[in-house]
Amino acid sequence: MKQVARRTFIKQTGIVFGGLLINPSIRSLANTTMTGNNQYDVIIIGGSYAGLAAAMALGRALRKVLVIDNGNPCNKQTPYSHNFLTRDGVPPTEIAMIAREQVGRYPTVQFLHQLATGAKQTENGFAVQVSSEEIFNARKLVFASGVKDIMPAVPGFSESWGISVLHCPYCHGYEVKHKKTGIYANGDNAFELAMLISNWTHDLTVYTNGPSAFSDEQTEILKKYKLPVVETEIRSFEQQNGYVRNILFVDGAQSPVDAIYARLPFEQHCSIPESLGCELTEEGYIKINPAQKTTVAGVFACGDNVTRMRTVANAVSLGTTTGMMVNKELIEEDF
Repeated sequence: MKQVARRTFIKQTGIVFGGLLINPSIRSLANTTMTGNNQYDVIIIGGSYAGLAAAMALGRALRKVLVIDNGNPCNKQTPYSHNFLTRDGVPPTEIAMIAREQVGRYPTVQFLHQLATGAKQTENGFAVQVSSEEIFNARKLVFASGVKDIMPAVPGFSESWGISVLHCPYCHGYEVKHKKTGIYANGDNAFELAMLISNWTHDLTVYTNGPSAFSDEQTEILKKYKLPVVETEIRSFEQQNGYVRNILFVDGAQSPVDAIYARLPFEQHCSIPESLGCELTEEGYIKINPAQKTTVAGVFACGDNVTRMRTVANAVSLGTTTGMMVNKELIEEDF
């Protein structure tokens, strides 16, 4: 029934997220060349949950907004989103489609389906260049551009990421509760995940993919709670349609598993904030203050690029807050 409802929704609205059909009634600049006034109050780079939430708040504040997005969200493989009131169990692409349609109803918000390639400060704010080499100007910038996970060179891993290889038990843990679960990590990251995931299942094994980097104290605690550690090097993940069935090792052994948690290194999906001088935290997130302001005046950031709390609900919350804070700053400057 969900799939039928989704098809009906798409047929009625014409909206698809991630590079597919978008409702032509939405103000989109995707296939046009702008020759008029390219001046906006705010340009938002990144049109997923945080960016769309910021755009809605700004659209409701009567601000002229341009959302630039190339339709490549980091959770594009994730089949269902959870822990978001009123949308629990809904595909994240469907949430984004509905959000985009709703934001598109505000007449001062426009969308541009391109990649932002650069930006510089100007006398009146910022100039942003996109892949078509066109320039758009705004008084304020919002980066809701997310992060890019760096996948390990293990066959089957990337194909399963977001489906059965998971990053967040709050998003997906309930669906794999009490199942045979693995942790793909080592050292402090593995120990922290082992403690966390043990709340959802006791059938838990840590796979370090090489010699363990646990401290003596951590090793003793893992033994105390009977959490086995497998140090054998992993050859591949045997999976079907993104669902892992076995971990295959270089020595020919294998280990059946239903779900795997991993904490991957990442990089900022967009390098423009750093090029403008925005500072990053030690973990690699864009540094912001409580008002979502970066270390560069006039530049704000929200969503996965500023926090480890990678959930749709949190991205929406941060985006809404950012839109309100940007509008507040514009009002204070003009009043």
